[in-house]
Parts: sequence; C-alpha cells; structure tokens
Amino acid sequence: MDARATIDAVRDRTETERNRLGSDKALIAATDATLETEAVLAAAATRESGLSDVLDRWADETDDAAATQFQAAAAAAAERTERIGTDVDADGSDAFLDHLETVDGPARQVGAGLVAAPLVADRLYLQVVSFFVNEADERRADTFREIRQEASALDHGETALGALSEGERETAAAAATEAIEAAYDDYAATLESMGLDPKPVC
Repeated sequence: MDARATIDAVRDRTETERNRLGSDKALIAATDATLETEAVLAAAATRESGLSDVLDRWADETDDAAATQFQAAAAAAAERTERIGTDVDADGSDAFLDHLETVDGPARQVGAGLVAAPLVADRLYLQVVSFFVNEADERRADTFREIRQEASALDHGETALGALSEGERETAAAAATEAIEAAYDDYAATLESMGLDPKPVC
C-alpha cells in the first residue's frame, strides 16, 4: 500500500467507530455532560495543547524523516490552541492523549499522531461547530470550521507515510486503528457510565 491507500485502509477499518465519535453525543462524552461554552472550549484546547506536546516530544526523540512532520504538526496544534482562546489546564488530558503517550516507535507514532489524530479531530470538531451554531455564536462556529479543516488535514501523515517502507506503513495503519479504537472505547464507556447508549438510535 502507498501512503494514500494506507490512510484509506484506516478509514475503512474504523468507519463505525469514527461515525459514532462524530455523533451528537460526542460533546456529552468530551465534557462529562457539561454542555457549556467554557467546557467545550476547554475540551478542544486540551486536545490541541496535549497533541502539540506529544508531537513535539516525538520530533525530538527521532531523527528520521517523520521528525519534520511531527514538528510541523505540533506547531499547527499549538497555533490552534491559541485560537481557541481559553486557559489550558497544565495537567489536562483525555483518553486519546493518554493513548498517544503509550505509543512508541516512529512508524507507530506516525499512524497514531499524524493519521488517527486528524481522523478523530474531524469527528470532534463536527460537533463543536454544531454546538456553536446552536448557541447562535457564529463567530466561534466559523473559527471551529477553520480549525476542523486544519486539524483534520492529513498532509503531514501522508508525507510521513510516504517516507516509510511498505512494512512500516502496515505498522502505522495498525497503530492508527488502535488509537481510533481507544478513543471510541473511552467514548462508549463514558456514555455508558451516564446511562446512555453509544450506538446510534435508528
């Protein structure tokens, strides 16, 4: 598989999980049912700030071709944190970030940090945009439309995958799938603890 096919394979393997992560229950899980502006902003800022920190550290720990992409993606996440415009808890984290902390090896880190993270971000920010539309806060809705477009971009992932061998791309795809599944498992467990069904009601 080339880089693009690798990303497509991850999409195919995680379609159900990603669809549910983008449901109207996403922010209930992300904010522990505190559906207020500051809680939503804090959840988004925590994700971007934490992602930036992880990617920046990975860039320092590797000297292969992925380092440049980690560094660029870290800088972009830091810039998005600033645009979100709320204080970030220095000890703040979430289950997806906690999973990233366990990922080692450049190929696995490319998959989790540069492929899974954008795919998960696309689903989270879909609901953040909807939240601010419903709040009639068009300024923030527009800001998060832009953030969603940027955070879900897979350019860094595709470039980094292109520098890997075919076997390493398989490793990256497996790591991306695991990261998305970890995000979904926490989402499902959080909703179930609230008495909510993570599966869509048809």
